[in-house]
Amino acid sequence: MKFGDKLREQRKKRGLSQEALAEALGVGRTTIINYENDKSYPQDRKAYYALAKFFEVDVNYFLTENEHFLTTAAELYGKDGQNQAKVLLEQTVALMAGGKLSDNDKLAFAREMQAIFLDSKEREAKG
Repeated sequence: MKFGDKLREQRKKRGLSQEALAEALGVGRTTIINYENDKSYPQDRKAYYALAKFFEVDVNYFLTENEHFLTTAAELYGKDGQNQAKVLLEQTVALMAGGKLSDNDKLAFAREMQAIFLDSKEREAKG
């Protein structure tokens, strides 16, 4: 389940509107809408911890490996870096669609692609 789906599920479980959740978290309603539609992700790990505390769930419920990668990219390289990381994730999933790799091999491939991305961004930043 994606981050946005998890957030929507938790919000609805508690009978909250998007506006009420936004107010409780101190963000705009548009932020909640974008999160739930997977158009954006929190750019700071603190936001994941705030969500986990608010919904009384373990932070790992929200912070899956992909979200961890996206958050790391955002923290290190800003919104553009996060957007590039999101494209990489989407392309990696598309590349493996219909393939015959095991789940472990898919995960290993995805991790290597993420490591290559972060390494290349670091080299680029060093000039």
